Amino acid sequence: MRKLAILTFITLDGVMQAPSVPEEDYSGGFTQGGWARDYWEDVMEQVSREAMAENYDLLLGRNTYETFASAFGNSGNNDPIAKKLNNAMKFVVTSTMKDLQWKNSERITGDIAAEVFRLKQQDGPLLQVHGSWQLIQTLLSYKLIDEYRLWTFPVVVGSGKRLFASGAIPTDLKLIKSESCASGAIMSFYQPVEGDAK
Repeated sequence: MRKLAILTFITLDGVMQAPSVPEEDYSGGFTQGGWARDYWEDVMEQVSREAMAENYDLLLGRNTYETFASAFGNSGNNDPIAKKLNNAMKFVVTSTMKDLQWKNSERITGDIAAEVFRLKQQDGPLLQVHGSWQLIQTLLSYKLIDEYRLWTFPVVVGSGKRLFASGAIPTDLKLIKSESCASGAIMSFYQPVEGDAK
């Protein structure tokens, strides 16, 4: 059995939508995309060290998959982050995409909660979810998340897709690791209190 962790960039007001570039996600009329750019280099060094050095498989929603495939799929293996992402197995939650071009990619459809539970029962490395807001909402509702790897940026955007959307299930979490960046962003890893997660 393996664990599932989400890796999420959020603002102080809890928004996770389009941190890197404005065109990443305009849905809902969101105009504040790219809010993490001024902190990117500082944070990505920490992300690489703390969350991406170990072996992992990826569980991604369609939009995040397309963004990552475009950015890393043809980048070669000179960049250590790109090499890890390219070599990882990628499980993609999609009802529309039929042909997944990025190597080591497998489509997941149907009962997503049941499929993710099945993946967690398998032997293998950690399952990491990057971005993928809609997928995370499903994982939250079924208590399938074993670890929250959050980077909180000293930015307020006012509106957008929040990690914990309206109707989130009350959950007690314990802090297991924390570290600040010189830029002011803060890394915080949490796990559900024993007995609270599936």
